[in-house]
Amino acid sequence: MNNMRFPSQQIGEFSITAISDGYLCASLDLLSNIDPIEATRLQQEAGVNEPSSIHINCYLVRGRGHTALIDAGAGGFKQWGGKLKANLALAGVQPAEIDTILLTHAHPDHVGGLIDASGESAFPDAELVIHPREVSFWEDDGNLSRASERARGNFLFARKVFDKYRDRLRTFAENEVLPGISAVPLPGHTAGHSGYRLESENRSLLVWGDIVHFPQIQIARPDVSIAFDQDPLLCAATRLKLLDVVSSDNLLIAGMHLSELGFAHIKRTGKAFEMSYET
Repeated sequence: MNNMRFPSQQIGEFSITAISDGYLCASLDLLSNIDPIEATRLQQEAGVNEPSSIHINCYLVRGRGHTALIDAGAGGFKQWGGKLKANLALAGVQPAEIDTILLTHAHPDHVGGLIDASGESAFPDAELVIHPREVSFWEDDGNLSRASERARGNFLFARKVFDKYRDRLRTFAENEVLPGISAVPLPGHTAGHSGYRLESENRSLLVWGDIVHFPQIQIARPDVSIAFDQDPLLCAATRLKLLDVVSSDNLLIAGMHLSELGFAHIKRTGKAFEMSYET
Protein backbone atom coordinates (compact mmCIF):
# COMPACT_ATOMS: atom_id res chain seq x y z
CA MET A 1 0.00 0.00 0.00
CA ASN A 2 1.25 3.48 -0.88
CA ASN A 3 1.11 5.36 2.41
CA MET A 4 1.82 8.68 0.70
CA ARG A 5 -1.43 8.20 -1.20
CA PHE A 6 -3.34 6.65 1.68
CA PRO A 7 -2.63 8.25 5.05
CA SER A 8 -3.07 5.78 7.89
CA GLN A 9 -3.18 5.79 11.67
CA GLN A 10 -2.79 2.93 14.12
CA ILE A 11 -5.17 3.13 17.07
CA GLY A 12 -4.23 0.13 19.17
CA GLU A 13 -5.64 -2.89 17.34
CA PHE A 14 -7.21 -0.74 14.64
CA SER A 15 -5.63 0.37 11.39
CA ILE A 16 -7.51 3.35 9.92
CA THR A 17 -6.79 4.48 6.37
CA ALA A 18 -8.13 7.60 4.64
CA ILE A 19 -9.37 6.63 1.19
CA SER A 20 -10.17 9.52 -1.15
CA ASP A 21 -13.33 9.41 -3.27
CA GLY A 22 -12.33 12.62 -5.08
CA TYR A 23 -13.97 16.03 -4.99
CA LEU A 24 -17.19 17.97 -5.39
CA CYS A 25 -17.67 21.69 -5.91
CA ALA A 26 -19.98 23.89 -3.84
CA SER A 27 -20.26 27.65 -4.16
CA LEU A 28 -19.05 29.66 -1.19
CA ASP A 29 -22.38 31.51 -1.53
CA LEU A 30 -23.91 28.49 0.23
CA LEU A 31 -22.16 29.52 3.46
CA SER A 32 -23.98 31.62 6.06
CA ASN A 33 -22.54 34.17 8.52
CA ILE A 34 -19.60 34.99 6.25
CA ASP A 35 -19.13 37.08 3.12
CA PRO A 36 -18.04 34.94 0.11
CA ILE A 37 -15.09 37.31 -0.43
CA GLU A 38 -13.91 36.69 3.15
CA ALA A 39 -14.47 32.95 2.71
CA THR A 40 -12.38 32.98 -0.48
CA ARG A 41 -9.62 34.89 1.33
CA LEU A 42 -9.48 32.30 4.12
CA GLN A 43 -9.24 29.50 1.55
CA GLN A 44 -6.48 31.21 -0.42
CA GLU A 45 -4.49 32.09 2.71
CA ALA A 46 -4.61 28.40 3.64
CA GLY A 47 -3.18 27.49 0.23
CA VAL A 48 -6.41 26.06 -1.19
CA ASN A 49 -6.11 26.45 -4.95
CA GLU A 50 -9.80 25.88 -5.73
CA PRO A 51 -11.77 27.76 -3.03
CA SER A 52 -15.10 26.05 -3.89
CA SER A 53 -13.65 22.52 -3.95
CA ILE A 54 -14.71 20.07 -1.21
CA HIS A 55 -12.73 16.88 -0.75
CA ILE A 56 -14.53 13.58 0.01
CA ASN A 57 -12.89 11.12 2.41
CA CYS A 58 -13.94 7.62 3.37
CA TYR A 59 -12.20 5.64 6.11
CA LEU A 60 -11.17 2.02 5.92
CA VAL A 61 -11.02 0.42 9.37
CA ARG A 62 -9.37 -2.95 9.94
CA GLY A 63 -9.10 -4.72 13.27
CA ARG A 64 -10.89 -6.86 15.84
CA GLY A 65 -12.03 -9.26 13.15
CA HIS A 66 -13.68 -6.66 10.91
CA THR A 67 -12.94 -4.86 7.67
CA ALA A 68 -15.22 -1.83 7.80
CA LEU A 69 -15.76 1.34 5.82
CA ILE A 70 -16.99 4.59 7.32
CA ASP A 71 -19.08 6.22 4.56
CA ALA A 72 -18.80 5.35 0.89
CA GLY A 73 -18.33 8.66 -0.92
CA ALA A 74 -20.41 10.07 -3.75
CA GLY A 75 -19.77 7.30 -6.27
CA GLY A 76 -20.09 9.70 -9.21
CA PHE A 77 -23.51 11.09 -8.15
CA LYS A 78 -23.80 14.44 -10.00
CA GLN A 79 -20.25 13.79 -11.27
CA TRP A 80 -18.98 14.07 -7.69
CA GLY A 81 -16.17 11.81 -6.50
CA GLY A 82 -16.33 8.25 -7.78
CA LYS A 83 -12.75 7.19 -6.96
CA LEU A 84 -13.44 5.06 -3.89
CA LYS A 85 -13.56 1.66 -5.58
CA ALA A 86 -10.33 2.22 -7.55
CA ASN A 87 -8.54 3.59 -4.50
CA LEU A 88 -9.71 0.69 -2.34
CA ALA A 89 -8.23 -1.65 -4.94
CA LEU A 90 -4.93 0.28 -4.78
CA ALA A 91 -5.07 -0.19 -1.01
CA GLY A 92 -5.45 -3.93 -1.59
CA VAL A 93 -9.12 -4.24 -0.65
CA GLN A 94 -11.95 -5.60 -2.80
CA PRO A 95 -15.62 -4.65 -2.20
CA ALA A 96 -16.54 -8.20 -1.12
CA GLU A 97 -14.02 -7.98 1.74
CA ILE A 98 -15.94 -5.12 3.42
CA ASP A 99 -18.19 -6.66 6.08
CA THR A 100 -19.56 -3.46 7.66
CA ILE A 101 -20.31 0.07 6.43
CA LEU A 102 -20.84 2.66 9.14
CA LEU A 103 -22.71 5.70 7.84
CA THR A 104 -22.36 9.14 9.37
CA HIS A 105 -25.53 10.17 7.49
CA ALA A 106 -27.29 9.62 4.17
CA HIS A 107 -26.43 12.63 2.02
CA PRO A 108 -25.49 11.53 -1.52
CA ASP A 109 -21.79 12.35 -1.16
CA HIS A 110 -21.67 9.73 1.63
CA VAL A 111 -23.94 6.99 0.24
CA GLY A 112 -23.46 7.35 -3.53
CA GLY A 113 -20.65 4.81 -3.54
CA LEU A 114 -22.97 2.15 -2.07
CA ILE A 115 -24.63 1.70 -5.48
CA ASP A 116 -22.65 0.50 -8.50
CA ALA A 117 -23.04 1.52 -12.14
CA SER A 118 -25.71 -1.14 -12.69
CA GLY A 119 -27.78 0.15 -9.78
CA GLU A 120 -26.98 -2.77 -7.47
CA SER A 121 -25.25 -2.77 -4.08
CA ALA A 122 -21.53 -2.10 -4.53
CA PHE A 123 -20.61 -3.99 -1.35
CA PRO A 124 -22.42 -7.32 -1.65
CA ASP A 125 -21.53 -8.73 1.78
CA ALA A 126 -21.58 -5.59 3.90
CA GLU A 127 -23.98 -4.79 6.72
CA LEU A 128 -25.12 -1.16 6.57
CA VAL A 129 -25.16 0.53 9.99
CA ILE A 130 -26.91 3.89 10.54
CA HIS A 131 -28.78 5.90 13.15
CA PRO A 132 -32.54 5.11 13.13
CA ARG A 133 -33.48 8.81 12.94
CA GLU A 134 -31.53 9.06 9.70
CA VAL A 135 -33.53 6.26 8.09
CA SER A 136 -36.90 7.54 9.34
CA PHE A 137 -36.17 11.09 8.14
CA TRP A 138 -35.37 10.13 4.55
CA GLU A 139 -38.20 7.61 4.36
CA ASP A 140 -40.85 10.05 5.66
CA ASP A 141 -43.22 10.99 2.81
CA GLY A 142 -44.13 14.23 4.58
CA ASN A 143 -40.49 15.30 4.57
CA LEU A 144 -40.24 14.35 0.89
CA SER A 145 -43.33 16.38 -0.04
CA ARG A 146 -41.91 19.48 1.68
CA ALA A 147 -38.46 19.14 0.12
CA SER A 148 -37.05 21.49 -2.50
CA GLU A 149 -36.42 20.14 -5.97
CA ARG A 150 -32.70 19.79 -5.19
CA ALA A 151 -33.33 18.00 -1.91
CA ARG A 152 -36.01 15.77 -3.45
CA GLY A 153 -33.32 13.95 -5.42
CA ASN A 154 -31.41 13.34 -2.19
CA PHE A 155 -34.50 11.72 -0.65
CA LEU A 156 -35.04 9.43 -3.62
CA PHE A 157 -31.40 8.40 -3.73
CA ALA A 158 -31.22 7.67 0.02
CA ARG A 159 -34.34 5.51 -0.30
CA LYS A 160 -32.79 3.61 -3.19
CA VAL A 161 -29.69 2.88 -1.10
CA PHE A 162 -31.73 1.72 1.91
CA ASP A 163 -33.77 -0.56 -0.34
CA LYS A 164 -30.66 -2.20 -1.82
CA TYR A 165 -29.31 -2.97 1.67
CA ARG A 166 -32.65 -3.57 3.39
CA ASP A 167 -31.96 -7.17 4.37
CA ARG A 168 -28.67 -6.15 6.01
CA LEU A 169 -29.55 -2.76 7.43
CA ARG A 170 -28.90 -2.28 11.16
CA THR A 171 -29.82 0.80 13.17
CA PHE A 172 -28.31 1.74 16.50
CA ALA A 173 -28.92 3.91 19.53
CA GLU A 174 -26.00 5.71 21.17
CA ASN A 175 -23.79 2.72 21.87
CA GLU A 176 -21.07 0.43 20.59
CA VAL A 177 -21.70 -0.42 16.92
CA LEU A 178 -18.68 -2.75 16.56
CA PRO A 179 -16.18 -3.92 19.17
CA GLY A 180 -14.13 -0.85 20.11
CA ILE A 181 -16.20 1.53 17.93
CA SER A 182 -18.96 3.68 19.40
CA ALA A 183 -21.43 6.00 17.72
CA VAL A 184 -21.34 9.64 18.83
CA PRO A 185 -24.45 11.82 18.28
CA LEU A 186 -23.49 15.04 16.44
CA PRO A 187 -26.85 16.74 15.81
CA GLY A 188 -27.69 19.51 13.37
CA HIS A 189 -26.37 18.53 9.95
CA THR A 190 -29.01 15.84 9.44
CA ALA A 191 -31.60 14.13 11.66
CA GLY A 192 -29.27 11.31 12.69
CA HIS A 193 -25.82 12.68 11.88
CA SER A 194 -23.29 10.62 13.85
CA GLY A 195 -19.59 10.38 14.40
CA TYR A 196 -17.66 7.24 15.31
CA ARG A 197 -15.10 6.98 18.09
CA LEU A 198 -12.50 4.24 17.94
CA GLU A 199 -10.76 3.24 21.16
CA SER A 200 -8.08 0.61 21.67
CA GLU A 201 -5.04 0.26 23.91
CA ASN A 202 -5.44 3.75 25.43
CA ARG A 203 -5.60 5.46 22.04
CA SER A 204 -8.64 7.18 20.53
CA LEU A 205 -9.77 8.64 17.22
CA LEU A 206 -13.00 10.45 16.39
CA VAL A 207 -14.36 10.33 12.84
CA TRP A 208 -16.59 13.40 13.00
CA GLY A 209 -18.50 13.15 9.72
CA ASP A 210 -19.61 16.52 8.34
CA ILE A 211 -18.77 18.80 11.28
CA VAL A 212 -17.05 20.92 8.61
CA HIS A 213 -17.30 21.10 4.81
CA PHE A 214 -14.67 23.83 4.36
CA PRO A 215 -12.27 23.11 7.25
CA GLN A 216 -10.04 26.15 6.72
CA ILE A 217 -13.10 28.38 7.05
CA GLN A 218 -15.31 26.65 9.60
CA ILE A 219 -12.65 25.77 12.17
CA ALA A 220 -11.50 29.39 12.27
CA ARG A 221 -15.15 30.50 12.16
CA PRO A 222 -17.33 27.82 13.84
CA ASP A 223 -20.42 30.03 13.45
CA VAL A 224 -20.29 29.55 9.67
CA SER A 225 -22.80 26.98 8.45
CA ILE A 226 -23.65 25.67 4.99
CA ALA A 227 -26.94 25.30 3.13
CA PHE A 228 -26.67 21.48 3.42
CA ASP A 229 -27.21 21.74 7.20
CA GLN A 230 -30.78 20.89 8.19
CA ASP A 231 -30.50 22.95 11.39
CA PRO A 232 -27.73 25.54 10.91
CA LEU A 233 -27.88 26.95 14.46
CA LEU A 234 -27.76 23.52 16.09
CA CYS A 235 -24.99 22.52 13.69
CA ALA A 236 -22.89 25.56 14.68
CA ALA A 237 -23.46 24.82 18.39
CA THR A 238 -22.43 21.19 17.90
CA ARG A 239 -19.31 22.25 15.97
CA LEU A 240 -18.22 24.76 18.64
CA LYS A 241 -18.79 22.28 21.47
CA LEU A 242 -16.91 19.53 19.64
CA LEU A 243 -13.97 21.78 18.75
CA ASP A 244 -13.70 22.64 22.43
CA VAL A 245 -13.74 18.96 23.44
CA VAL A 246 -11.27 17.62 20.86
CA SER A 247 -8.82 20.48 21.44
CA SER A 248 -8.98 20.10 25.24
CA ASP A 249 -8.53 16.33 25.00
CA ASN A 250 -5.95 16.52 22.17
CA LEU A 251 -8.11 13.95 20.40
CA LEU A 252 -7.06 12.83 16.92
CA ILE A 253 -9.87 13.56 14.47
CA ALA A 254 -10.82 12.45 10.98
CA GLY A 255 -13.52 13.96 8.78
CA MET A 256 -15.24 13.34 5.49
CA HIS A 257 -14.32 16.79 4.17
CA LEU A 258 -10.81 17.19 5.49
CA SER A 259 -8.08 17.14 2.84
CA GLU A 260 -6.60 13.93 1.45
CA LEU A 261 -4.27 13.91 4.48
CA GLY A 262 -7.34 12.72 6.36
CA PHE A 263 -6.26 13.09 10.02
CA ALA A 264 -5.74 16.17 12.18
CA HIS A 265 -5.55 17.72 15.62
CA ILE A 266 -7.35 20.86 16.72
CA LYS A 267 -5.49 23.45 18.81
CA ARG A 268 -7.15 26.23 20.77
CA THR A 269 -5.48 29.59 21.37
CA GLY A 270 -7.69 31.87 23.40
CA LYS A 271 -11.08 31.66 21.70
CA ALA A 272 -9.62 30.72 18.31
CA PHE A 273 -9.23 27.21 16.90
CA GLU A 274 -6.65 26.00 14.40
CA MET A 275 -6.27 22.67 12.65
CA SER A 276 -3.00 20.89 11.89
CA TYR A 277 -2.91 17.79 9.73
CA GLU A 278 -1.04 14.67 10.76
CA THR A 279 1.62 13.97 8.14
